[in-house]
Amino acid sequence: MDIALLIRNRLKELGLGQRDLARAAHVTESYISQLLTQKKLPPASNRTDMYEKIGRVLKLPHGQLAKLADHQRLEQLRKRLKDHPSPLLHAVRELILRKCHPGKTRQIREIFEKQPFGELERFVTQKLLGVVKSVARQELDNPTWVRKVARLSKKSYPQMRVTVLKFLDTTIFDLSNESCIEFLDPLIESWNIDLATFCIEIVLNRRVAPGHHKTYEFMEKGPEKISGEEPGLKEFLEDPLLSGDATEEELTFLRTLTFANKRPTSLYYYRELQSFRDPLHFQAAKKTSSAR
Repeated sequence: MDIALLIRNRLKELGLGQRDLARAAHVTESYISQLLTQKKLPPASNRTDMYEKIGRVLKLPHGQLAKLADHQRLEQLRKRLKDHPSPLLHAVRELILRKCHPGKTRQIREIFEKQPFGELERFVTQKLLGVVKSVARQELDNPTWVRKVARLSKKSYPQMRVTVLKFLDTTIFDLSNESCIEFLDPLIESWNIDLATFCIEIVLNRRVAPGHHKTYEFMEKGPEKISGEEPGLKEFLEDPLLSGDATEEELTFLRTLTFANKRPTSLYYYRELQSFRDPLHFQAAKKTSSAR
């Protein structure tokens, strides 16, 4: 049973309406309607408290709605992974380039135009989007922050919560002009990248973001002893759609990834596999001449 059918059935059994759910979840009735008619994909359970609030109103077992939502999202993503990705919208690319450090803009633009939606453009876009989404996710349940952003966008509080929820579901493959105007543009002050090490620095707008500087870099580490196999890795290995063509070298690499306080999903390992395969993330080995 999908989540929309379950909710509709419970509403009918309890004699409730969509307005009751909207009030409980602090979102608009229109958003609830779109979810129930499956015009919108349900948000990920780790990005919202909506399922917990709705579950209480519908008197459902704790975690049932969240589990159904994540399963539905996983199936949808599996379908999308088979499709060829579309390039970024022109306005989205221009915004990203405008935020780039002035000393690197020309060089980055040349790479972007030579390889439209290539490895570098996808990498930069993914990091910028990830940072902004982390801020939005962190502040979603902060009424003061939501109201501040709502005033800037001339929206009501429930409308802004819906906007944030939709943005949290955005990927680099469907990043819209609206998302850039409402989130990337106001939150990102600038970014810079070292093309030799692919260390990327992102400066956030201090007025609307709690942290004003983020740095990402790649580090090489040797294999470490793992106490047990991650549940997400096990699920990844059991799904031929995600791991069917993985080599032994790639699987060994994935098994070395350890986490202290987080439990990654099967999709995390899939994306890590794609990153591992991307030649842009690695420097060519230096050749050594042999003595004669």
